[in-house]
This record gives sequence, C-alpha cells and structure tokens, in this order.
Amino acid sequence: MPRSKKRINKGGAGGRPLRAQQPFSDEDASIETMSHCSSFSDPTSLADDGTETDQTVEDLDEEASQEDYDYRLRGFIDSTLDKSAKVRISALEGLKSAFSSKLLYDFILERRVTLTDSIERCLKKGKSEEQCVAAQVASLLCIQLGSSIESEEVFKSLRPIFKTILTDKSVCVQTRKACATSLAICCYVSADDIEDLHLTITYLESIFTPSYQKQDKTIGVQTASLDISALVAWTLLLTICPPSLMKKIFETHLAKLPCLLSCGNVDMRIAAGETMALLFELARDIYDQDFEFNDMELLCCKLKGLATDSNKYRAKTDRKKQRSVFRDVLKTVEDGDFDPETITFGPECMYIDSWVKKRTYETFKELLASGIRFHLQANEFVRSVFELGPPLLLDAATLKANKTSRVERHFYNSAVSKARTKARNKFRDKRADIGEYF
Repeated sequence: MPRSKKRINKGGAGGRPLRAQQPFSDEDASIETMSHCSSFSDPTSLADDGTETDQTVEDLDEEASQEDYDYRLRGFIDSTLDKSAKVRISALEGLKSAFSSKLLYDFILERRVTLTDSIERCLKKGKSEEQCVAAQVASLLCIQLGSSIESEEVFKSLRPIFKTILTDKSVCVQTRKACATSLAICCYVSADDIEDLHLTITYLESIFTPSYQKQDKTIGVQTASLDISALVAWTLLLTICPPSLMKKIFETHLAKLPCLLSCGNVDMRIAAGETMALLFELARDIYDQDFEFNDMELLCCKLKGLATDSNKYRAKTDRKKQRSVFRDVLKTVEDGDFDPETITFGPECMYIDSWVKKRTYETFKELLASGIRFHLQANEFVRSVFELGPPLLLDAATLKANKTSRVERHFYNSAVSKARTKARNKFRDKRADIGEYF
C-alpha cells in the first residue's frame, strides 16, 4: 500500500565537491596519475560481495578507506558527463555496482539532484546500452533512498522520460524493457499518491494489452519480449494496489489474460500463468476464499494441459520449465495453495509463502543480483517490504561465525555434485535394464 514519507534534511543537493589545490613535485604527479587511473579502471571493483574473497587487510583505517571510496564514487558521478560514451557507461556500471552492494544513503542524499540530472542526461542522449544501465541505476537510487520525499522527487523527475522511451516504437526493445522495469520499481518504492500508481499501471497496460487481440503466431519475438517485461512490471505494482483499484483490474483483465496462455512463446505463457495465480491470490484476499471466476472450468482445463504438456514440437527444456511453473499455478487457482520457499541470508531466513512475495523478491533479486542478501540484512526499506523488522545489530565475531569459508563451500558443493551423479547413474542404469528386458 502507499506509504507515508518524511523529508530528511541532511545536506543540500549535491554538486561536485571542490578540493584545495596544493603544489606537488613531478614524482607526486606520477603517483597521483597512477592512483587515479587504477581507481577508475575497474568500476566493478567497488562491489563488496564478501562471499568469494576474504578480508586481507584487517587493520585498514576505516575512515581513510571510506574517504577513498567516496572519492571514487564522486569520480564516477563526474564521468557520467564525459563526452565518451564508453566512459559514461563505465561510470554508470561503477555506480550500479556500488549501489547494489553497499548502503550509501548519506552520500546519495547530498548528491541526489546531481545523480538524477546525470541519469536523465544519459537516458535522453545515450544509446541503448547506456540507457539500459542508466535505468538500472535509477531503480537502485530509489531503493537506496527508500520510501521518502527524496525518492518520490527522483521518480517524478524521471517518469516522463521513462514513459516517452517506453511508448516510442522506434527505440530499441532492450531499452524499452529496461525502462518498463525501472518505471515499475521506482513507482513501487516511491509513489505515495494513488494517482501516480494508477498512471504508471496505465502506461504498462498500454504495452501488453494489444497482445490480447493477437493470434498465437502474430506476436513476434521482439514484441513478446517487451510484452513480457511490461506484464511482469505491471504485476509488481498490483502487489501494492488498494482494493478499490484492484476490483477494476479484476473486471478488466481476469477474463482476457487466459488468451495469453496460448501464446507460442513459453516465457509469455509462464508470465501470464504466474499473473493469473497472483490475481486469484489477491482476489481471495479482497473478496473471500471461495472466489471463482466465470469460466473456471475452462481455465483449469487449460492450466492442466500446460502442466502436463508433452507436445514434441516444443523444446524439451521449455516443456520442463512450463510444467514446473503451471503445476504451482494450477494448485493456487484450484485450491489456493502455495509451496513455500526459504531464503537464508546471514543468521536470518525469510519465507516466500505467496505469489505476492515471490514476485517482489524475484524483482529485487534480478536488480540487486549478488547484493540481494546484503540488502535483506541491512537495508531498512527492503526489510520493511518483506516484513523483516529493523536490521539486526551483530558484532564482527558473530558475523564471522555465521560465514561459511571457501573451503567448506567447496567441500559441500563437491559432496552435492557427487551425490547427484550417483543418483543419476542409478536412474540411468534402471532405464537401461528396462530397455534390455523388453
């Protein structure tokens, strides 16, 4: 549901900080140049995953380290204005890596306007690759700021640009997909007004609803790809819609979505099936547990067919993926059941026990990548989304005790692989015996 916001005044809108110039020797200049180059040569080095590399310098001064980190981030922000597209993309990748792996609220708050202007410039003037990364940085910026006045201002500044790119058919499909996803995430995090939410939902609906009228083979690969992204982004926003808006959505879409289950694209069928499951879950929460829709028998028949599909003209991997998803979808539509999943992060765990949580978690996971577990532990906004409460205060010893070493992970993975190989060999032997017997 839309959330209340509090304006936090910590510093003003950021420009580039000025540093005092001091005389230095030629030797100092060469050292400075080498340091500068090494700092910007690898933007992804900012990521502090903490899972594959061990701490090598235990006694590094924390304050000096943070100053160096901030200096590199300021350099990335400056480089987003560079004339070279390659430099701008590298800088955006650096910001993306930093925002997904650390909490930088104070740093970002002081430079929010500058960052928003840089993202806006890259979206307007950049080519496809630059626009895609800029859209992802915009989503991460909102997640860092959380549900606040500042993130709402970022969303309202960038929404017209996202809308223009999303509805422009001359723009690359990959860029439009990235903008659809980012528009939904920024709205999910920031929108406090139901009108903003409804407007964003309308933008996304305009992309995928034309597929309702298309026949199976008239949906091209590129069109289907964009429609899927818009449909998934739209589904994310349904998880925060108020009941009054959801009732209109049920009336408009519940009878039309089943036609997408006949699409020739397996990802479109899966996206439509998961959306149907989520809609039934929300309808039972809003109306009652016995909610059924008019063509329930026909819908269940179609879902059963997809859950047991064995048509040879479909790829084997597509059939396997489809059957797995639609077994869960059918279970929800028919009985209202959901198979829970457990997500472990540090000393905590989270249960994915509904389609609403599943859609939200998968969206955040796709954006944050390896940083998802860190944000689940430390980001107050992300924790509030999944109802995890305030972040736990753990000392270094506790964190170290809960961390699995690389050697332990290696032995565990080796054991799992060996057990899996043995199980498969036994299964293959049985199949071979049956063949010889007959």
